[in-house]
Amino acid sequence: MIRLQTYIAHAGICSRRKAEHHILNGRVAVNGTVVTRLGTQIDPDADRVEVDGRPVTPAADPPVYIMINKPAGYITSCRHGSRKIVMDLIDIPRRIFPVGRLDKDSTGLLLMTSDGDLHLRLTHPSFDHEKEYEVAVADPITDAALSEMRNGIIIDGTRTRKAGIRRLTEKTFRIILKEGRKRQIRRMVESVGNRVTDLHRIRVANLRLGDLAPGKWRYLTRDEVNALSTFNPKKAEGLP
Repeated sequence: MIRLQTYIAHAGICSRRKAEHHILNGRVAVNGTVVTRLGTQIDPDADRVEVDGRPVTPAADPPVYIMINKPAGYITSCRHGSRKIVMDLIDIPRRIFPVGRLDKDSTGLLLMTSDGDLHLRLTHPSFDHEKEYEVAVADPITDAALSEMRNGIIIDGTRTRKAGIRRLTEKTFRIILKEGRKRQIRRMVESVGNRVTDLHRIRVANLRLGDLAPGKWRYLTRDEVNALSTFNPKKAEGLP
């Protein structure tokens, strides 16, 4: 027996978290009956699962893991009308989805996969995964402003978690986050009276972007996939 949302994610339909949303919204049926309880378990060999009326079948191929150096101007989405999306940069005959997001104007490391379990592990805040960025701002940023962001900024009535921050120059710094609110870094910088001019992600967990050129992608190695799956935040690099 396997949990319904896990079965859907393993089939490459979507991430496990999104599968949970589909279940709660009544879009999933088992043996012709709509199921809205997340704890529901199924027998993959006997039960018939459908999402929006379409049959879900287990993926025949092993999961795909890809790293891409996202350029500016692309939206982190699998579909978005006529606008440029990150899927336009990858040409493989497999259904994959982004792990987390980078906003349209941001660049750098973005993971794509068909593995719903790894997607959940790297996006759910309970796993304390780290993301590291290089940030450039419009005006010289003070030590006091960096300290304020390091200790947490109030956004939408809630303080952000403490962040690792190290100054690079008077207008650039590195920051490590363990959460991923929408446009978080840009809003943190705005709250201290400055503006982000460039935002570039260089690391997710223990996976670094390296010298991969903008707009290019590559498959992760077996060692890299294993390292992501066993990443221990207590042993993370941090910033001095």
